[in-house]
Amino acid sequence: MSNQTTFGQKLKTYLNHPGSFITMLLVMLGAILTFSVLIFLIIYILINGIPYIKPSLFSFHYTSENASLMPALINTVIMTLLSLLIAVPFGIFAAIFLVEYAKRGNKFMNVIRLTTETLSGIPSIVYGLFGMLFFVNTLGWGFSLLAGAFTLAIMILPLIMRQTEESLKAVPDSYREGSFGLGAGKLRTVFRIVLPSAVPGILAGIILAIGRIVGETAALMYTAGTVAKVPSSIMGSGRTLAVHMYNLSSEGLYMDQAYATAVILLVLVVVINSISSVIARKLTKA
Repeated sequence: MSNQTTFGQKLKTYLNHPGSFITMLLVMLGAILTFSVLIFLIIYILINGIPYIKPSLFSFHYTSENASLMPALINTVIMTLLSLLIAVPFGIFAAIFLVEYAKRGNKFMNVIRLTTETLSGIPSIVYGLFGMLFFVNTLGWGFSLLAGAFTLAIMILPLIMRQTEESLKAVPDSYREGSFGLGAGKLRTVFRIVLPSAVPGILAGIILAIGRIVGETAALMYTAGTVAKVPSSIMGSGRTLAVHMYNLSSEGLYMDQAYATAVILLVLVVVINSISSVIARKLTKA
């Protein structure tokens, strides 16, 4: 009964203020539209892809007959791990420096933050061209998983850095003051008190970075190449699932396999996000 009364009071308030009522309708419409588009895309991909998921798609050797996605799936996992291994330490340590060690109001720090935000808005194909010119040609790495991983690491570095910075800022200053009061030094306070408290937010940034890595195509086509096999080393060329799906659909001969690849890509993202959420909960409890 109280819930109905509260709802009625809120509705009466909105009706008395037309601007608030219109804003509420727009917010609800935006939320419903976003959710509807997401559900439509998922259902559309599943309907068109699940019927074509066959054992031949998971062969370890790609041929024109089976259009196997297994090499691309393995390359995607390798590429994700390599990119995170490069970007995560730099992003977290840079954010710790900006929040915990740099003087507040420092103009140089403001320049770094502005540069970071600018880098996050650069189109991925620009990163791909840079990676091709620098890693592939100048350093002589050629089309390789390593060149692709470094290019993606530069792409996701601003995202991880900014998310970590905001997570560290969200930790109450009382945590730091209490640690200092007990005699802990700056370094111990940062790594034993502040950083563990910010882990959920940091992992959220890493999850977003993983999504960008898994779904990237333009940057990898210019750096990692499009070879449909698992290379013998990280200096070899290989395609990821997103590049594999793009190649299949662009050829126009393997649309069914492309939809099936999209389903596997969707499942992979869900699994990675679920694992990250479990890890975040365990670390938070610890």
